[in-house]
Amino acid sequence: MRVPCITGGLIVATWLSAARAAGPYQATGVKVGEVTDRSAIVWVRLTEKPERNPGPAEFPKTLPGDAMSVQSLPGECPGAAGQIRLRYGEREDLADAAATGWVKVAADDDYTHEFHLTNLKPATLYHYEALPRPADGAAQGQPLRGSFRTAPPPDQPASVSFTVITGQAYRDLDDPAGFLIYDAMGRLKPNFFVPTGDTVYYDNDPPYATSPALARYHWHRMYSLPRLVRFHLAVPGLWEKDDHDTVFNDCWPGMQPAAAGSLTFAEGCRIFRQQVPMSDQTYRTFRWGKLLQVWLVEGRDFRSPNRLPDGPDKTIWGEQQKKWLQDTLLASDAAWRVLVSPTPIVGPDRGNKADNHANATFAHEGQWFRRWAAQHCPGNFFVACGDRHWQYHSVDPKTGVQEFSCGPASDRHAGGSPGHDPAYHRFHRVKGGFLSIAVTPGEAATSTIHFRFHDVAGEVVYEHHQTR
Repeated sequence: MRVPCITGGLIVATWLSAARAAGPYQATGVKVGEVTDRSAIVWVRLTEKPERNPGPAEFPKTLPGDAMSVQSLPGECPGAAGQIRLRYGEREDLADAAATGWVKVAADDDYTHEFHLTNLKPATLYHYEALPRPADGAAQGQPLRGSFRTAPPPDQPASVSFTVITGQAYRDLDDPAGFLIYDAMGRLKPNFFVPTGDTVYYDNDPPYATSPALARYHWHRMYSLPRLVRFHLAVPGLWEKDDHDTVFNDCWPGMQPAAAGSLTFAEGCRIFRQQVPMSDQTYRTFRWGKLLQVWLVEGRDFRSPNRLPDGPDKTIWGEQQKKWLQDTLLASDAAWRVLVSPTPIVGPDRGNKADNHANATFAHEGQWFRRWAAQHCPGNFFVACGDRHWQYHSVDPKTGVQEFSCGPASDRHAGGSPGHDPAYHRFHRVKGGFLSIAVTPGEAATSTIHFRFHDVAGEVVYEHHQTR
């Protein structure tokens, strides 16, 4: 599958030339994550072939779950044992590069490895290459090359931009090469992006993930799409998970629906961590200079069963995460604070939903947090959320807390909105696209935060900004 270069000629040229080198290969690309002013995580995976299996992605809902049956599926990228190392430096030609040792990858970790880079320089553009070779070390394959920029120090005012996405249903792809939003986001050159969850759909994207092997297949076919491979070589990410990419719709710990087969909640959590570069803790916060701090919350690992009666003991976040969230929000001196949530906190949502803070089933915790945020974070706190299949800017009528829902990855995946609610909505659109958030320094120690909703081609369809 070949598509024109959007995000950089050198990156795409090195990726395409991989098909002309000896294996093993990297058909599922490289992902960089958790970038700070001093560190980053680089995720790699070795594959048998330079490209995904060919063929149309049309499946029955269920397939045999054994690993051998998965190897030949269209879009699959069978893994390969081998070795890999990373070279990285400030020069594009890597003449100044530092190098890791060679690391073996094997089936136990789906042929993946994470390089944890430390002692990096703040506000610095780093170039890297991930270089594979066979398990016996006899030859070297073709590297994949990319880049990322570290954050500025916490006391340095600096411009920053990032994008937020959700709802990557493979059945609703809007182009065979991958979702159109990836090229649109790439043209903005964001410092990072946040997939808020539902990155893959185990439970309703055929073939359903009724085994760990089929769950991993969902990741392989998604992240071997050419647009996604290109984008991730140029833009680092901060990944969150939600229900569909954990095990099943509206799931909680211990839930085991029959339709999930042998895929358990615990195994779904392990596979998610295996497929993306992320910290040991699934809730975390990141600082980008003096002007912006971002919080990522975990909405599945600690939640009460949705069916329990609501009350002070029912929770999505768990007591430890709630204390961490309060403590870190209060301690922050960033000019702007943005909480990125896999699910809505303000809404409004459909009346038949039962798994987020905008629903009656978790109303107690939702009301508590909105009131707390309004009292302790006035004027510079916002929520960006995923999960919902429509875009909106809402303001909670009781507390004034603002929420921006990024919308699904394609127009085909849009729908389900309860409709425009004038008591909440400043903007409401039932289409696909993404949300971009940018902070720019101004004069006399002021700064402005910009929220922009984009359609799938990247055109701005709504904008909101505030200055302080």
